[in-house]
Amino acid sequence: MGTQRNGFSKRETFILSVDVGTTSIRCHVYDKSASIRGSCSAKVSLLYPQPGWVEIDPEDLWKGFVTVVKGAVQDAGLQMCQMESLGISTQRATFMTNTGKPFHNFITWQDLRAAELVRSWNGSCTMKTVHGVMKMLHFLTRQKRFLAASLVVFTTQHVSLRLVWALNNIPQAVEDGSCYFGTIDTWLLYKLTKGCVCVCVCVCVCLCDHQMCWSGFVCSLLSIPLSILPRVQNTSHKFGTCDPSIFGVPIPIMSVMADQQAAMFGECCFDIGDVKITMGTGTFMDINTGNKPHTSVAGLYPLVGWKIGADVVYLAEGNAAGTGAAIKWAQDLELFSDVTETEAIATSVDDSDGVYFVPSFSGLQAPLNDPKACASFMGLKPSTTKRHLVRSILESIAFRNKQLFEVMLRETRIPITKIRADGGVCTNNFIMQLTADLLGRKIERPSHFDMSCLGAAFVAGLGTGYWRNQEELKKLLTTDQHFLPWRSKADWDKGSPYRGVLQSWERALQRSMHWYSQP
Repeated sequence: MGTQRNGFSKRETFILSVDVGTTSIRCHVYDKSASIRGSCSAKVSLLYPQPGWVEIDPEDLWKGFVTVVKGAVQDAGLQMCQMESLGISTQRATFMTNTGKPFHNFITWQDLRAAELVRSWNGSCTMKTVHGVMKMLHFLTRQKRFLAASLVVFTTQHVSLRLVWALNNIPQAVEDGSCYFGTIDTWLLYKLTKGCVCVCVCVCVCLCDHQMCWSGFVCSLLSIPLSILPRVQNTSHKFGTCDPSIFGVPIPIMSVMADQQAAMFGECCFDIGDVKITMGTGTFMDINTGNKPHTSVAGLYPLVGWKIGADVVYLAEGNAAGTGAAIKWAQDLELFSDVTETEAIATSVDDSDGVYFVPSFSGLQAPLNDPKACASFMGLKPSTTKRHLVRSILESIAFRNKQLFEVMLRETRIPITKIRADGGVCTNNFIMQLTADLLGRKIERPSHFDMSCLGAAFVAGLGTGYWRNQEELKKLLTTDQHFLPWRSKADWDKGSPYRGVLQSWERALQRSMHWYSQP
């Protein structure tokens, strides 16, 4: 039958996977060994029509999606007929309303247009009543889930109040019953199948409950009509096939996942106690909690990791905003010219000379949960140099990792089985080694960092039998480097040099809290 360019057999098949992130769309072609055979990426153009508004043009996003898929297959020297299935990973909590034709651009998770609604609702008598009832239920039952519910507040990152804003500003769509809500995955599935599929994978924090369906209580509370919400579908499912007019052949769509859940699957964190740390624009730390959702009172939130068949795996997630964003800010201030220089700069001094950086450009998340905190340098003195500032910024990222890890241990009480790290910031060996030291645990860094794409590909491949089971996937996972703690936890308890530094940094955190009058 002959072979094609690059020596691939025409009979050999591959898995396509696309990750639609906040700033880029990336597509990879994977072979049986989970090696990348072809890639293509495109920039996502963010629109800022008004201060605080952040949008994405749905048609531009769709065009970019088609472009990267065709580009990756071309880069691999393959044909579309060799693509066995397609997996999709998308950013969470970005949505629009439409009737097949969008009423408006995607309103992204970064958008602040609902800030006034958030403030109003969080201070409302309704929320105070809900919190009071939950506290009473906790007093009577001593069940932790009621205590957690008594602390819940709305944020602009949740879909809920941004959707309320959209519905209030396009009333004609609700009046004639033609309006439908959809996230990025809903839109892509609709376009790929030429309108035959309109479903959503459960990626909308605060709208979905833990049973893979829409929360009737939240929708009723906010007067969101259940009729506008699409059907929620499993992670692994034959969603349909790409219309042949798009790529020339009907490629089966076998997985749709949210980005952090996909990264967790790509890291093969299949067992209870497996932890994944993604360090990108922000840090997301997830732990596999098995078949039970975790209830938190310190800011961790439960997520459906994936549902394959009848099996549901839950995660508990904590996040810290401003990870890569802090490094980019320092670069814009010309503390360094290239991000790759930061590791050498940090290690060129013995310590930060008593300087501490608080990375709270977007407030502080778990476990402090203070949206009014400010970013700051503390401990500046005449002897402070750029090198000390850079080191203090990198140290702050590792310190936040330590905080998230400690609250995760304390709240879940699940023994940690392994820790995997990914994301662009994990290429910095200084941050990785310091994190391993502070956690007192071995941390594994993969050979490549686009784990959301790999996770969606793994789920799609399992759905078609391309890969047999999760044990086979574990054997395909590659590790670039193991970071071992230089000191054991017992040594840390006796008095690590970093113990005092961490305590001083925590004092700096406290002084940065409640700085602004409003978030």
